[in-house]
Order: sequence, then C-alpha cells, then structure tokens
Amino acid sequence: MPLASESNWVALRYRLVPDHLIGEILSKKWIDNAIALLVMVCVVVVFGQLIPEFFTAGNLQTTSRQFGEFALVCLAMMIVVIVGGIDLSVGSNFALGNFLTLALLNLANLPLPAVIPIVMLVCAAVGLVNGVLIGYLRLRAFLTTLVTLIIVRAIVDMLLLRYAQDMSVGFFESDLWDLMGLGHIAGLPFSFVVLAAVAVVGHIALTRSRPGWRAMAIGGSRRSAHNIGLPVRATVCGAYVISGMLCGMGGILYAARLSGAGTDTGMGLEISALTAVVLGGNSLGGGRGSVVKALIGAVTVLILTNGVLRIGLNSGSGPMVLGLTLLFAVFIDVRWLKHRDKLLSKLYVAPTYIALQPPRPIAAGSGSPLALNDRLSGVQTIGLGVVESPEDVILDDDDFLYCGTRHGDIVRFTPPGYQHAEVFAHIGGTPLGMTFDKERNLLVCVGGMGLYRIGVDRTPSKLTDETNRSAFSVIDDSRLRLADDLDIAPDGRVFFSEATIRYEMHDWPVDALESRGNGRIICYDPRSGKTQTVVRNLVFPNGVCLAHDGQSMLFAESWACTISRYWISGPKAGRTECLIDRLPGYPDNINRASDGTYWVALMGMRSPALDVALRMPGFRRRMARRIAPDQWLYPNLNIGCVARFDDQGHILESMWDQGAKNHPMITSMREHKGWLYLGGITNNRIGRVRLERADPGWSSYQSYWGRQ
Repeated sequence: MPLASESNWVALRYRLVPDHLIGEILSKKWIDNAIALLVMVCVVVVFGQLIPEFFTAGNLQTTSRQFGEFALVCLAMMIVVIVGGIDLSVGSNFALGNFLTLALLNLANLPLPAVIPIVMLVCAAVGLVNGVLIGYLRLRAFLTTLVTLIIVRAIVDMLLLRYAQDMSVGFFESDLWDLMGLGHIAGLPFSFVVLAAVAVVGHIALTRSRPGWRAMAIGGSRRSAHNIGLPVRATVCGAYVISGMLCGMGGILYAARLSGAGTDTGMGLEISALTAVVLGGNSLGGGRGSVVKALIGAVTVLILTNGVLRIGLNSGSGPMVLGLTLLFAVFIDVRWLKHRDKLLSKLYVAPTYIALQPPRPIAAGSGSPLALNDRLSGVQTIGLGVVESPEDVILDDDDFLYCGTRHGDIVRFTPPGYQHAEVFAHIGGTPLGMTFDKERNLLVCVGGMGLYRIGVDRTPSKLTDETNRSAFSVIDDSRLRLADDLDIAPDGRVFFSEATIRYEMHDWPVDALESRGNGRIICYDPRSGKTQTVVRNLVFPNGVCLAHDGQSMLFAESWACTISRYWISGPKAGRTECLIDRLPGYPDNINRASDGTYWVALMGMRSPALDVALRMPGFRRRMARRIAPDQWLYPNLNIGCVARFDDQGHILESMWDQGAKNHPMITSMREHKGWLYLGGITNNRIGRVRLERADPGWSSYQSYWGRQ
C-alpha cells in the first residue's frame, strides 16, 4: 500500500506542471542566458542601493544615451567573436570615427548627410584591412588587431596634434546634429533608438538568415565549415568590415553628444567591449553568441564602470574592477564550455512519470497475432553496403526505389533488379520520412532542417522549417528540430510529426529517457504557405499515415507504445483518440496496405527493466546525473518486427526476424506490387519480402493519387 501511494503521489507531482512547460523552462538556451541575466540584475540592484538617485529619469536618460554608443561597439566586438576572432582595434576605430566626424563638419564644412557615410566607410576600411589580413592571409587575430590598434591610435593622435586647435574655433550646428546629440524620438534618446534598430536587424541576420548561420558555423569549426563549402575567408573578412562600420557609427553618435575629441577618446574601450561580450554569455571560442547576450553584457559593464566612478573610488579602481570582471567572465566561459554537457545532463534532462500497461503477448504458440515467428528470415537485401541509415523507403509509379542516407543523399535504385544505385538528390541533414505529392514531387522530412520538396527535376527546395510558437512557451519553440514522418491529405495539406522539440537528431535517445510529451504533429498548407501545430504534448510521435477514408490520420507515439488517430475533417475534426495501446515494442512508421489495412514497424522491443524505470522519474534523474550516458537505460532497438492492423485497431498479423540477421532493425516498410520493402535507420541495406495474399498490381502512389 505505501508503494502504491508513493507512485500515485509521484504521478500527481509530475502531472501538475504541463510537460512542454517544464521542457521549455529547462531549455539549453534559457540556461545559457541565466548566468548573464543574474549578474546583470545583481549589478543593477547593488549600485541602485549604493548610488543616490540611480533610478531617476534624468540618470536613466543619460545612461541610455551612453549605452547606445557603447553597445554599438559591443555589437562590433560580438560579430568578430562569433566567427572565432577578436578585434582589439575597436577603441581606436571609435576614436577615428569621432575625430573624422568633427573634422569633416568643422574644417571641411561638408554637410552632415555626406559626413555620416564617409566616416562609416573609412572605419569600415580599417575593418577591411583587419579582415583581409586575418580572413584571407590567415594572420593571428589578436596580434593583427593589436597592431591595428597601435597604428590607428597613432594616426588619431597625430591628427589631433595638427587639427585640434582649428576644430575648437567653431562648432557645427544643425537641427539634425542636435537631434543626434541631445534629441529624442518618442521619448527615447536618439542613440538608443539607433541601437535598437541595429540590434533588431542584427538579431534577424544572425538567427534567421543564411549569412548568420554561416557565421555561427564558421566560428564553431572553420575547418569543418571549409570542408562543406562555406566561404570561410569572405565571411571572416565581412565580419571585420561590419565591426568597423559599427565602430564608426558609435564614434559619430559620440561626437554628436560631446562635440569634442581628445587623446583619451576610446581609450580602453576594447577591454570594456570584450568584457561585455564575454560576460553576456558569448563564447570566446566562437560559434556561440547572440545580439541579446551582447546587450546584456553591455548593460552590466556600463553600469559597473559608471557606478565605480560615482561612488567615489579612486581613478585606478575602474580599470581594476573591469579587469577582474573580464577575468571572471573568461573563467566562467572556459569552465562552462568544459563542463557544459555534465551540467546540462544534471539540470536539463527531466524525466517524467509514465505508466505503460503490460504488453500484448508475443510468446510463440500463444495464439496472439504478435506471436514470435521467422517470417522475415528470407528477406532479400538491396543495396547491401551501398546505403547507410535508410530510415524510410518509397517507390514511385515507375517502380523506382528511393531511400535516404545519413550523408544527406536521396538514393534511387533502378528496377527491376535494383542493382544499380544513383544519388537522386543531395538534400543535407538526415532524410527521414518521404512521400510523393500529386505532381510527383518527393516530399521529405529532414532531421534538423524541416520539410523539403525535391522536384521532378531533382532540385530540392525548402517548404517550411518553423511552425507557430506555443501560447505559453517560455522559449521560442517555433523552429523544427526533428521532423520525422509525413503524409498528404486529399486537399494537399501536409501533416508531419516532429518527434521532439528539446533534442537534436543525435540526442534522440535522451528523449526516450525523459519519455515526456516533447513531440507534436504539424500541418503545412501549400495553398497559403502557412505552418501550424495541430497536436501537442506527444511522446516521440513518429510514423504518420493518412487513413483510407481520407478523413483521419494515424500516428505512432514510440515511447508510449501506442498508435492514435487524429481526425482532420468530418464531424470529429480536431479530435484525437487512441487506436492501439499495449504494443510490445516501439512503433515507428505507418503505411497503407493493399487490402485496406495498415502496416506498422516496431523498431525495438520493450524491456521489463525500462518499463519499471518509467514509473520512477527520480531514479532516471539520478541515473542521468551520476553515471555515464552510455550506461543509461535506453529502449531496446535491435529486433525487427512488422505488424498489420485494421481501422478498428485490431492487430491481424506480424512478421519477425528473431535472429536479427537479415534485417536487424526495422523503422519503415512500404507495400508495392506484392512486395514489402523494409528500411532501418541503423541498417546498411534495404530489405524486401514477398507478400502471399497482397494485390500484385497495387502501389501506394497509384491507389492514392491515381495514374497521371
């Protein structure tokens, strides 16, 4: 009795909070930002208590005006750090921009609209020099930008010595100049508004554009980026050019605010900017960072440096505090990178309570339709050693056989013997589920990339890689991480599964350890181009198959060992109901059969030990924290089985390969003209077996779309 009560209490505890909400709260991105946010809040609170009138409107307005200038330099540093570099010349370039602005206005008498682009181009030229030396000539970024710092600072000092007195005779005046220096837009300082616009553009560019993704990839590993064909040198050079332009922009705003230039302008700014970037959570090693992190670090450093001065410490205290802060930030960055996986395995992995019912009997001679047999012992193999990880297989109306590989290729075998193989298209990622649309285009779910289409001309194109964000999500869960399997409704809508929103392709076993509702079913409508989530909180949804009636869709939940039906039209539209439960293994892809029934692949068999552990989330959490990942309890994925069931959820027959010799793991199957073709994500072959009572003229494409 105590054990039963304890189990009920555990179940209640883990069901009080929605599964998807816990997953979002423990998101890796949230953990990455937590330290930076905590440090920023602590600094603001401490100096807010130490400094009188710290939170007054006047002080906040002055600070925000300085923040606009300083944060632009921080963004300049962040861009080069992301690509794996460093720019120690930002302070000198900032001073150069400040001097040129005042000189061109007061001495050359050029109009302000002409001065702004000239100054930004000159500062960009300094960045171009750094970019060429570092990106194309492969010089060390630290030494190169240190030399640039010295040279540019010397040039500014010489120019000041020659023209400082001439510039002090008169001051440039115009309404736009006054607006830039001391004016407001909608109650906000002009420099802050400029920073906000630059930050928005930068965030979109880094997170939603190809150049931004390439910059991240190059910062993560330049060698790997070069090997896959990314323009490493041009991207690195471009990052330094953008850095120079942002420094010039900051120098212009600084000149507008103070209308003066001195030898100490921008002095030590490179250290402050670097501290802000690293303290905000951007990695010094490159490949990891964001605009938001840079801005968080900029706020922290600006308040820290200004606060030290305002509380009356001596002149050497500011640099000392800044240096100690940089040391702390670098220490956190290095230690975090070293122990990140260990910490995430302790905090991020969040198993939940799940009670699986006893499985259906599979013992030989039990009379069960799932009883063990050797019907797959005579499986014929196709492409043995030619393909790797053919997770799904499909045939077209001309009997050509297609499969994906772990190399990102779609391979096509030529009938009738299927001895000749060719790369039909290279799509990248990990091709998983596949289906043909009415126009004979091949639609593919690609793990880590989304939903893609390969045209009849073999040209791949992206259909969608994101869906609508959850209403109560703590983080942005709109991006598709593990698009898995798909099918098309009669009206052209594409329904596909995303197995998990928390883990990438290579981490899917950890999702099994959690057995949490991290998955969802998504619908893409080609008529409107919109994508939306239709079913949430599923336990690793996998196979997706439109029912023969065209009004409902079947999908498998692997770790829950169930198959469910989702009604897409008719009087029950929008409803979900369980069709089959208590499966003895983990269901994967589902496909239609020629007699009006369905085939389902069981990619592995349940084990009593894991079934018991699923009722013990605390045990699985301790396991994730205390032992190595290769010793965790995972689903058994080494026995192949295919089962057939009807629309009422009755299992009719099964085919096994008990010895796991011919087709060790089965993740998909496709009936075509009297044969059943088998795929497996851990296999190096495609299998096929003759079906005795199948229609020899039936194919999935013909039965669904009809002959073209």
